[in-house]
Amino acid sequence: METRSAAIWKRFRKNKLAVAGLIIFALLVLMAIMAPWISPHDPEVFDIMESNLPPSALHPFGTDSYGADILTRIFYGARVSLSVAIIAMTFTVTIGVLYGAISGYFGGLVDNIMMRIVDAIQSTPTFFFTLIVATLMVPGMWTVIIALTVFGWTRMARIVRGEILSLKERDYIEAARASGESNASIIFYHVLPNMIGPIIVIATLDVAGNILAESTLSFLGLGIQPPTPSWGNMLTSAQDLPTIMDYAWIAVFPGLFIVLAVLSVNFIGDGLRDALDPRSKK
Repeated sequence: METRSAAIWKRFRKNKLAVAGLIIFALLVLMAIMAPWISPHDPEVFDIMESNLPPSALHPFGTDSYGADILTRIFYGARVSLSVAIIAMTFTVTIGVLYGAISGYFGGLVDNIMMRIVDAIQSTPTFFFTLIVATLMVPGMWTVIIALTVFGWTRMARIVRGEILSLKERDYIEAARASGESNASIIFYHVLPNMIGPIIVIATLDVAGNILAESTLSFLGLGIQPPTPSWGNMLTSAQDLPTIMDYAWIAVFPGLFIVLAVLSVNFIGDGLRDALDPRSKK
């Protein structure tokens, strides 16, 4: 008899874009992990005499305006950009799931107050306030993570709350209440495990959003600071050039990896959404 996980994988692998996205993202993660061993140069070695060199055998992606090897810094930048995206996603998912679970399970006045807070946050220009948070703190990796977390949990909270409102009246929840189980036990052992699908999908898509947000903050000088490489701050160095068209590789290669990471995660999210949907017949 086919298990649920086998059925999910069977539906997922029928989505060719999702499988391609999974392979690409796995390669990006492997690239980040293996960066110290596969990088052709030291990421913090700068030779001004070799600045703005075009792609060659020695520097496959060329060098930037400081003479650093772009391929090497892309490898190391993947470690920072992907780490920020995944850690921030972990925080936003944890906060959003707990907040939405409490709001949806207890309902009534508690739900009204908690959801009005979510409404207030979601009604504001989130990225604008993210910039303010990042500006008020010392630029760095944890500044970006905190800035993304402060406003990033509300979508997860709303989705979890909606799912719990529909689940908490089910017979098995009533039976758990009647048996004397605590509210915490019911939430964590009976409710949340039955909505793991939507949580995984939203978490996956949050990674893509976080990659873009980190790149934007670093590009604006509010995120990861040189000499620590990230895909976002690598694009910043292209601004200092008199004409980007003459040194296109400095912006093209970091931008290409940002696009690859975001698209691959979005494809994975779409594939998971279809695979985890029990009504899917594909």
